[in-house]
Amino acid sequence: MPRIAAPTNAEQREQTRRKILDAFGTLLFTQGLPGLTMTDVARQAGVGRTAVYNYFADLEQLLVAYAFDETGRFLTDLKTELDALDNPLDRLALYVRAQILDLSRRHLPPGPAMRSVLSADSFAKLAVHVGDLNSLLQDILHQGMALGYLPDADIESLAQLIHGSLTASASRGASQQSAEELEAHIAGTVRFIQAGVGAKFDDDGRPVRASQPR
Repeated sequence: MPRIAAPTNAEQREQTRRKILDAFGTLLFTQGLPGLTMTDVARQAGVGRTAVYNYFADLEQLLVAYAFDETGRFLTDLKTELDALDNPLDRLALYVRAQILDLSRRHLPPGPAMRSVLSADSFAKLAVHVGDLNSLLQDILHQGMALGYLPDADIESLAQLIHGSLTASASRGASQQSAEELEAHIAGTVRFIQAGVGAKFDDDGRPVRASQPR
């Protein structure tokens, strides 16, 4: 019977790091950051407390790493789905839907807002991950305007308005009692945002150009 090769040191380190991040995420969204300790994370992950400190100096560093890890995976999956769509209005609908689902599930962990429990430096680092999402949305809006599906507008300001609407919508979405209610809420938000940016559709719901492509 062939021997099963043991994982390499790099693989073992990545497995341990993954356990720590997953454990931290579970605790963060069940009991919140205030009062959470590295010992709690180690116990949840099934590793020694020293092992957690080998990867992260403190809880703030762990929170920032968790946020970047979650956002990185979300962005990778979202980009793959967006690449399968050609029409910018369809891509905008997918972006809105994905954001509401993600934010409504992981909107804010229990306890005070992150700004009040993190140092200014850590909060600034945490805010950086929003930039990639903002760039992605702006690219969708730019494509919509270039192809004539959206009227010309200030893309940066429009993206800010959309993200503000998404944050508010996700907060309401998190309170929905069933999958059907959440789906209806998301569909309504998609229509609201599409209308707000000037998107037009025919009687069959197909995207209509407002002007000739540039």
